[in-house]
Amino acid sequence: MEKLIEILEEILPGEDVKNCTTLVDDHILTSFDILSLVSEIEDAFDVEVSPAELTPENFNSAASLWEMIGRLKEEN
Repeated sequence: MEKLIEILEEILPGEDVKNCTTLVDDHILTSFDILSLVSEIEDAFDVEVSPAELTPENFNSAASLWEMIGRLKEEN
């Protein structure tokens, strides 16, 4: 989770990424940010994020992103 927080803080400097649960709903994460985030997650965690995973539920918080990464790792 620490690596994910580092990635989020790099993409969203100054945001409270550890506690925010509305990254997508409040438009904190832009579509460009999501593309950058997907690329970073795929590289850092050796997973493939399919288009089906690109939902607000998966990207609204660090916790939901971490759950998605765990699911994707299990599928590999």
